[in-house]
This record gives sequence, C-alpha cells and structure tokens, in this order.
Amino acid sequence: MNYRAFRSFFVKMTRHGITYWIFNELCFTFVQTMRKPGHISTLMVSILFLTALTPCRSHAQWVAGIHDTLTVPYVIVGQDTMTYGEMDLVIVAAQMTDEQKEAYRKWTRLRNAVYVTYPYALKASAVINEINVNLTHISDPNKRQDFIKTRERDLKKEFTTPLTQLSVYQGRVLMKLINRETSNTCFDLIKEYRGGFSAHFWQTIAWVFGSSLKQNYDPQGEDSEMEPIVKEVARMYGKI
Repeated sequence: MNYRAFRSFFVKMTRHGITYWIFNELCFTFVQTMRKPGHISTLMVSILFLTALTPCRSHAQWVAGIHDTLTVPYVIVGQDTMTYGEMDLVIVAAQMTDEQKEAYRKWTRLRNAVYVTYPYALKASAVINEINVNLTHISDPNKRQDFIKTRERDLKKEFTTPLTQLSVYQGRVLMKLINRETSNTCFDLIKEYRGGFSAHFWQTIAWVFGSSLKQNYDPQGEDSEMEPIVKEVARMYGKI
C-alpha cells in the first residue's frame, strides 16, 4: 500500500464518520511507520479497530441535504421564526372530588330521565295537535266532550301502565318536557280538556308528591342543564 492509496482509503472513511483531524493523524502515523517495517502490523490492527468503530450508513439514518442541514417544522410568532414539534396526545385526569361526584350523579339521573320520558312528551304533543285540529270542526259542546273522552280512553289503554312505572322525579321531568313540546303546562291542558275542577284536583295530588302541574320549561334558566340533553335525544328522533 503506497501513500496515495492509503490517503484514498481514508478519504472514503471520512465520509462514514472519521473526522479530518483523525485522518491527518493516521496519515502522519502511516508515514512514520513506513519507515519502520516492523510496525506495519500494529498500524493495520489500529486501522481495523477504527474501521469497526466507524458508523456505517443505513436506511434508518438521516441523509444530509445539499448543505448538510436538517429540514424541520417551524412556526412564525411575531417576527421570530422558531422550530416546533408536535407531541402525542396526553390525557391528564385527576380523581373527582365529592362535589364533582355528586354533580355527575345528578347529571346522569337527569339524562336518564330525559331519555325515558322524551318519547311520551312527543306523543303528548302529537295527540294535543290532533285533538285541536279535530275540535276546530266540532262546534257542539257535547260532541266536543265525547271526542275528548274517546281520545282519553285510547290514551289510557296505551300509556297507563308505562306512565305509572315512572318515578316522581321522572314525572316532573316529563311535565317539563310536555311544556317544552306543547307550550302548555299540564295544569293548562287538564283545565282545557277536563275543566277547572279536575285541574285543581290533580294539582293538589301533584303537590302532595312534591311536584306541580304548573311547571314551566326554561332552557335559559333553571333548565339550562337539561336543554343540551333534550337536543341530544331530539336528534335521535329526527326533531333537529
């Protein structure tokens, strides 16, 4: 191996990670060793050792650009250009406090009640609209009462069993939903179709159970927490 061949060999090695300074040192050592033939084997062992330590290229390694620069994402903030990186989504959750647990319990109870009673409120709205449409064509008071009683018997057959299985809380939610769908309170509806005496009678019964037939629905006020749940259910029934 002459000096030119040796230099060519190490130039190739520098492209794989050997620095120019190491190259010069090895060249100097090579020249000195060439003058002492007995030390050539030592030099060759050193070369093999450094070659083994030299990192080789692989498909997983970065490939340098034209100016040996890395292309990185950047963002401009004001007049500053800064590099940035995106981290994986990390969800940090803490154990709920007693107040949060209680609030979640109440919300879950309300949501379940809306899911159970909303279909009945829709049915009540449809029935009331039907009755009103038919009553516009009936002028005789007795015939009007007969028609109302007939519809009442049909509704009792259909809904007596499921409605009596509702809890008092679910009943209150149902009355609010009926007011939302019909713009009338349950008291107004009973008074309209059964008379004032019946309305006051059932209002008294409701009061005994801690409720009221005169409940209004206020989506911007006390029922603001219920309104998103109602809209969620209404979308399921194609009402939104």
